[in-house]
Amino acid sequence: MRQIPLALLAPPAHSFDNFLPGANAQAQAYLLGMMPGAPPVLLWGPTGCGKTHLLHALAGRWQAAGERVAWYDADTPLPWELPAHESLLLLDDCQRFDAGQQHAAFALFAASAGQGYNVVATADAPAVDLAVREDLRTRLGWGPSFALEPLREHEMRAVLRREADRRGLLLGDELLSYLLTRFERNLKGLMALLERLDEFALSTQRALTLPLLKAMLADEEKSNPVAVSPSHEPDPV
Repeated sequence: MRQIPLALLAPPAHSFDNFLPGANAQAQAYLLGMMPGAPPVLLWGPTGCGKTHLLHALAGRWQAAGERVAWYDADTPLPWELPAHESLLLLDDCQRFDAGQQHAAFALFAASAGQGYNVVATADAPAVDLAVREDLRTRLGWGPSFALEPLREHEMRAVLRREADRRGLLLGDELLSYLLTRFERNLKGLMALLERLDEFALSTQRALTLPLLKAMLADEEKSNPVAVSPSHEPDPV
């Protein structure tokens, strides 16, 4: 019988302190120095390169300074209203906006222009390549644009080890190398996988090992055939 693990360890808040910039130091430095009323900013790059992390970090920094923050993404229901006072407006994953959300995002740009608001947006491609309405694409491309790059392997190792240490887990070299060679190098996905593995280890009362990971994947495959899986077939347990 498995034990049900208690959620005793909350996930870390996304902040600039726990963001490993790697090749994205210029984008991080710009956001840290951004002043109220600055031109709109676009952060773009593939999934897992840290775009949403930076938005959360920026939101936390501004809120800690007493500033207002408004967040809009594809899961934010319409209507989208411009806050009554100067605020930081965050638009996450603009490529996922439907027609109504694209119209609402453009309306936010238009209404906030020259009024002391800041807009920071993210997308999976530069503004010129986004499949969104032309007026929104133009607004997204007005200001500074930063191409974010995924972390390199040694940087991903450092982040995963840091998260394992925070959880009180011993993440051995064999398991870590397996994660980085058999799964897509998407930091967001790997962090989620580590969290599931931590919960599985607690529920089975087993140490964090490669056989445990394979057992978890086999268990997930039985319960949900479309669950996240390695980029190659897993080895026999």
